[in-house]
Amino acid sequence: MTPKRPASSTATARKHARTAKNALPIEVDGARLPPLGMPPADFLRDYWQKKPLLIRNAFPGFVSPIQPEDLAGLACEDAALSRIVAHERGDGAGGADRWLLRNGPFPEDLFPTLPHHDWTLLVQDVDKWDADVAQVLEAFDFLPRWRIDDVMVSFAAPGGSVGAHVDQYDVFLLQAQGRRRWQIDASDDPPLAFRNDVELKLLQRFKPTHDWVLEPGDMLYLPPGVPHHGVAEDACLTFSIGMRAPSAAELLGDFVDTLAADADESERYHDPDLAPAADPAEIDPAAMERVVAALNALRMNDPDRLGDWFGRFITLYRSAGQVQAPPDSRSRIEIEWDLSNGGRLLRHPFSRMAWRRAHKRGAQAQLFVSGQVHALPARDAQRIANAAEIDGEFYSALSEAGRDRVQALLHEGHYQLQMPDEGWEEGLGDDD
Repeated sequence: MTPKRPASSTATARKHARTAKNALPIEVDGARLPPLGMPPADFLRDYWQKKPLLIRNAFPGFVSPIQPEDLAGLACEDAALSRIVAHERGDGAGGADRWLLRNGPFPEDLFPTLPHHDWTLLVQDVDKWDADVAQVLEAFDFLPRWRIDDVMVSFAAPGGSVGAHVDQYDVFLLQAQGRRRWQIDASDDPPLAFRNDVELKLLQRFKPTHDWVLEPGDMLYLPPGVPHHGVAEDACLTFSIGMRAPSAAELLGDFVDTLAADADESERYHDPDLAPAADPAEIDPAAMERVVAALNALRMNDPDRLGDWFGRFITLYRSAGQVQAPPDSRSRIEIEWDLSNGGRLLRHPFSRMAWRRAHKRGAQAQLFVSGQVHALPARDAQRIANAAEIDGEFYSALSEAGRDRVQALLHEGHYQLQMPDEGWEEGLGDDD
């Protein structure tokens, strides 16, 4: 009898990991500890990018801060990214179904003409337009803010759907109004081939393993790569809190472009140690060593250079709007007077900020603002990056360099001054 060969440690570890993953509940009640029903550290350890999770009562008593007619109005704006997906069902006698996609902006008179079923309106970046929607993101402070992309809001008429599909990023699907049926395929190796007869990236085959109806306040978390299909049970609103997840190709392409743009022309392939060629057609190992040396001269592995590039990249990645300098600006002394008398600087909704500590001891930290990098003391960079608004007390506590940077960002359009009882100008997040 031939003895059994012991399983490899890697295979055993994978088996144990699958067993542990399957032992975790896929549905929890979040009422006791919203919005996850557990401490964030437990969620990140057990579910984040590993396993779907349905959280009942993630937002107990949730009332949508936006109504369907508000969303329709936003979809008529030139600057809003919106689309309508309509589904024409097959006739049941072998006729294929059809999926229709139309991109906004839409004329106001379109919506009264739409049918009472089987269509969905989707609007991106609603958190940039509506301050109350943006407040939903405060519940996700356990995630790096630069990882969160936007809050997409969708309105679906009864039967409305965007079809069975898969996303390559993490998403939290919060039911805001009405009811939506969600089906997911949580199997280990789901089919991922796309249909070739529709403009949308819809799955050819979808075999759900779980089926739920979500009520307002319920939330479904999906890691990347989990097939899912949502269908409105009745007219409903759904908030999709999606993550930024640039592909390796996007990262590499942008990094290489940055290296090439910053490269010193004098740094070139060179071979002062060249020996007579044994074969003039051969690229020999010595030549490849020189190629590596030439590439290493670009300092690709320098932590500070890599960090500065990534901070600029990620604060621009997938940006749907631009920050523009105001046509006129007030003097610094006037701004500081206003701040000392109750004024506030509100960050522009499309202004993205992050910061990082320097790798080298004693070097200043870096503040990243919509693709630009600014050296600042770490305390200032951290506070400015985390602040959605700046009042007089906050401003006074900054160093002189920090105050200088805030003034420069204000003149570039990254902040708007708001005095007591004033609101944002039209187009910058006004609720009117």
